[in-house]
Amino acid sequence: MSTAARATSGTNTGGQKAPSSRPPKVRRLGARARAERREAVALVLPALLPIIIFSVIPLVSGVALGFTDATLARNDEIDFIGFGNFIELTGDRLFWSSFGIGLVWAVSVSLLTLVSAMGLALLLNSDLRLKGFTRVLALIPWAMPPVVVAIVWRMMYSTTSGPINAVIEAAGGTPVNWLGNFNTALPAVIIVGVWSGMPQTTVLLLAGMQSIAPELHEAAAVDGAGALRRFWHVTLPALRPVIIAITTLDFIWQFNSFGLVYVLTEGGPGGRTMIPPLFTYLEAFRNREIGYASAMGDVLVVAIMIILSVYLVHQFRQGKEAKR
Repeated sequence: MSTAARATSGTNTGGQKAPSSRPPKVRRLGARARAERREAVALVLPALLPIIIFSVIPLVSGVALGFTDATLARNDEIDFIGFGNFIELTGDRLFWSSFGIGLVWAVSVSLLTLVSAMGLALLLNSDLRLKGFTRVLALIPWAMPPVVVAIVWRMMYSTTSGPINAVIEAAGGTPVNWLGNFNTALPAVIIVGVWSGMPQTTVLLLAGMQSIAPELHEAAAVDGAGALRRFWHVTLPALRPVIIAITTLDFIWQFNSFGLVYVLTEGGPGGRTMIPPLFTYLEAFRNREIGYASAMGDVLVVAIMIILSVYLVHQFRQGKEAKR
């Protein structure tokens, strides 16, 4: 058949296209898939728009400001200075000191929270009397806003009227200026961070424990394994994905935390609790250097992205291994 014949064979004598060669069932499935995609977009869009408006756009704007000399001065002209802020930042010892303090703070709070929450989750997973009431009590710190938590703990740490120093005085000791002493300020703030973050980690670990099949513990007990061995060889391996996920996310949350430390110490004494978000905030709104503070924020964003990328790569590899 010639080319012209093949071209005209696809149309009828009226110049209209011939019916599609696809079966009607396939056409219906294709139309249904397109309709489902449109419905999915319509459902996701209302939730996606606030994220774009209030998260993505400010993030992009903040990253862009890091390459300018923007300040809070009125009628100030903003000039693009390239990597000038980042070059200056490499020699800023105060910032890198705060970065180190932030790492100590985030690692300490994350690990201590995990250990404390693990013990509490094991306790709540046992046959306790009034188990439901006990679980509600364990969730109280989670229901309190960070600012309220910081105010309450600041009152508890008070040198003159705090209950902690009252107990020390009753025992014959000397009151301690917990938040004003170089040696105790950071540990005191870390304790507050652990107390406020423990309920969330406890809930996740408890959910992971309750998903473990009881037959595994029963089989280990029949083999003569005690409580410690059952925890080490049954509970802990089963909780490994939950532990990795919650510890990684908790580290990111704590490294980005601001309100708790700000209300407790405002970075003092002498910068002993000056974590990077707090240092960036003070640089922006006390020193009024928006461009330089944005460059600090850009560095923090890159650090968090690296940590998050490591976690996602680990999860991707685990997913591939599970499919094999």
